[in-house]
Amino acid sequence: MLMRPSGVRSSGSRPSRAWSGTAPVSQLPVRQGVRLAVDVGSVRIGVARSDPGGVLASPLTVLRSGPGALAGQARAELARLAAGEGAIEVIVGLPTSLSGREGAAAAGAREFAADLAGRLAPVPVRLVDERFTTTEAHGALRRGGKDARARRQVVDAAAAAVLLQAALDTERATGRPAGQLVPAGGVSPGNGADA
Repeated sequence: MLMRPSGVRSSGSRPSRAWSGTAPVSQLPVRQGVRLAVDVGSVRIGVARSDPGGVLASPLTVLRSGPGALAGQARAELARLAAGEGAIEVIVGLPTSLSGREGAAAAGAREFAADLAGRLAPVPVRLVDERFTTTEAHGALRRGGKDARARRQVVDAAAAAVLLQAALDTERATGRPAGQLVPAGGVSPGNGADA
């Protein structure tokens, strides 16, 4: 509920509470437009999509990936998908350890994000910490009655949806996009966030 300043009455007869200077989480501005999120894997790339209002993330598809030409085809397909969906932004999951350290998977995600930023410019690409997204996706699918074999086919898209929902919730809570902006010419190493 949006609070009104002291002395301003709501439609009821009781005075509303004084404005505290911060809006409830659900009332902070969120940019309008579809966003995509990507869970990068060596074999599969999970993709999720938000609604145009930036409220809810849903699994969209899983793209086949791999070494060499197969990776290039997956990246090209993702760029076509982003254009087809009219995405205002693409979020790429950055896998880090529990301590926040980056290994080979994070380096691969950074390289993927840099390539994607070049393909999608001027559509922004952002790296967002994806710790626990696959674990959360497996748990949700298990609770939904999916067995291990069925989960394997959709977990990457579900993990991308968990990542995207966290990014949307962060923007709603802070009023700023989540993660680290990837320059179209490449991405600098290291952690950090910017607007």
